[in-house]
Amino acid sequence: MFQSLLKTFLNPPCPLCQRSAQPLLCLDCERQMDDCQLAAPERSASPVFAWGTYAGVLKRAIHVMKYENSPDIAQMLGQKLGQRWLAQPTWRAQAANGSLVVVPVPLHRDRLRQRGYNQAELIASQFSRVTGLPCLPQGLLRVKATAAQHQLSPKDRQHNLKGAFRLGPDWSIERMQSRVLLIDDIYTTGTTARAAAIELRHAGLRVLGVATAARASLSRSEAVLAAV
Repeated sequence: MFQSLLKTFLNPPCPLCQRSAQPLLCLDCERQMDDCQLAAPERSASPVFAWGTYAGVLKRAIHVMKYENSPDIAQMLGQKLGQRWLAQPTWRAQAANGSLVVVPVPLHRDRLRQRGYNQAELIASQFSRVTGLPCLPQGLLRVKATAAQHQLSPKDRQHNLKGAFRLGPDWSIERMQSRVLLIDDIYTTGTTARAAAIELRHAGLRVLGVATAARASLSRSEAVLAAV
């Protein structure tokens, strides 16, 4: 009894509901998080690999991660994404020859200074640890400050990101022969991933697709990334 009470007071609260966490989320939020995981196997032909559906507790977790100073959630999501990747033979085979690298979608320096961390980079770092794939945290740079994408129409989203990305300093001559897996926290319309992929492809790199913690419906958006 005493040990149980002590553990309750010593553990930091769950960032989603403020109840006792074990170790990051409480048991109830962890269960609801697992319910968000995609059940069907990912199609290897799709350019989008995702851990879960952008809804419920996963949607709440991403909001808290980005706007309530909870970088630990990004690390948790990166681990879950990496474990799902390893569990999918068709995707795991994409890295069999050792030529695949992961590149997080970057934040502009102003947004990075305001938030204190890039959640996509934290997800990518943990994903890299789980899968063994090399991570290039400065494979891309965001050189243009942009408005939040969720506030814009599809047409305005494309204009908003035009010229937003530049190739970063992490590329050696050998790395330029690698294929790239972009990493982001959420995939909705695919506009951000497409803009990043365009810059990488203009530099002569081959982009396999994007791996993301959460995705919205892909009925229209997955074609956006593939058709670059």
